[in-house]
Amino acid sequence: MSRLTGEFVLRSGRTATEYFDKYQFEADPVLLDQLAEQMAVLIPEGTEVLAGLEMGGIAVVTALGRHAKLPCAFVRKEAKKYGTARLSEGAEVAGRRVLVVEDVVTSGGQVVISTGELRKLGAHVDHALCVIDRQEGGAQALADAGITLRALLTRADLS
Repeated sequence: MSRLTGEFVLRSGRTATEYFDKYQFEADPVLLDQLAEQMAVLIPEGTEVLAGLEMGGIAVVTALGRHAKLPCAFVRKEAKKYGTARLSEGAEVAGRRVLVVEDVVTSGGQVVISTGELRKLGAHVDHALCVIDRQEGGAQALADAGITLRALLTRADLS
């Protein structure tokens, strides 16, 4: 898919000998559409809004929203300081069952942070969905925050 080998520093700060270049599948409209179609069946029943995390989750959530016929919210790492000054744009999340969507999960740190922010906005979040789970503790970190991680693919699937 988009598995590279070498030495890479991940967003979590960890060093890895393999890297999943998410932009290779996010930039390919045919592959992205196929991934989204397969991910749609993993959406928990009762989900009302799909929330994609900046930046990689935005392409994935947009494609997924097409297949699931669900509205999307686009979640920044921090609220912008101009215009609407919102953390989350697009669909309203307050009072709704929201599924957080990410491309690759390693430590789960950004998903935990963003979920906390969405919960402060009144969203009901108890699941996250990703394309690839690197299986490096992210699922456990999310579980500790009350979030169940569902993944289309895992590191083991791609090795």
